[in-house]
Amino acid sequence: MVEIVERSSDAKERLIESARQLIWDRGYVGTSPTAVLRRSGVGQGSMYHHFKGKPDLVLAAERRSAELMQAQIRRLFAGEGSGLRRIIAYLMSERDVLRGCSVGRLAGDPEIVADDELRKPVRETFSVLVRCLTEAITEARAVGELEARLRPEQTAAALAAVVQGGYTLARAEQSVEPFDRAIQGALDLLGVTADDIIGPSRTPS
Repeated sequence: MVEIVERSSDAKERLIESARQLIWDRGYVGTSPTAVLRRSGVGQGSMYHHFKGKPDLVLAAERRSAELMQAQIRRLFAGEGSGLRRIIAYLMSERDVLRGCSVGRLAGDPEIVADDELRKPVRETFSVLVRCLTEAITEARAVGELEARLRPEQTAAALAAVVQGGYTLARAEQSVEPFDRAIQGALDLLGVTADDIIGPSRTPS
């Protein structure tokens, strides 16, 4: 019985991860149940044993992407260093720029944004990001690392928008250069110098 449960659990995980990768690259419409089954190597009967249908599987895949991104964000902002260092580490994180953000790309999918339940993981993830950025900016202002004129919540939203917009610019040009320019522009607006940048570890996005 234990062996059967383990195989069933493995099949479910493969379905979720396969759907997650396909949605990341193809979006909701482009992610067919057939494509998920082909990529996962799981049988159709197993798929409908674990999920009611495509929307149910897509939601599970979205939640997985959201959980992964939220965990990465929390890890980064709980790391060592000052508030400014953590902001720089976030902006300069290593990313698969041309593929884009696994959660951010969901926000541009009409089928997902039109559905409150499917949109929820996206909304929650960016709430976590903006909150972590806001706390780091507030801390950096308090010790004089950032100018007092910067409003933490508004600045946090702007930085999140720079990263997500940078992905779009990069994909439009099929080059990472527009993304890099956007990040450098954000650092310039924060008044960050080359000396400030030296030191933060470049962690996966």
